[in-house]
Amino acid sequence: MADSEIKYVSDETGQPVSVIVPIELWREIESERETAYLLRSAKMKERLLRAKSREEGIPLEESA
Repeated sequence: MADSEIKYVSDETGQPVSVIVPIELWREIESERETAYLLRSAKMKERLLRAKSREEGIPLEESA
């Protein structure tokens, strides 16, 4: 599929200077970067892991 191809942009000397990636791939990359950023904090890592394992939600009234 042509839309899923990564495209490289080169300068006049042929050196790669940029990359064009499909938006879905970019969203994946951004999501991974955000998760990695959040996991740098021990407290945030604990919160994320606790939320991931949670099986029940919180009623809307309690969240305010």
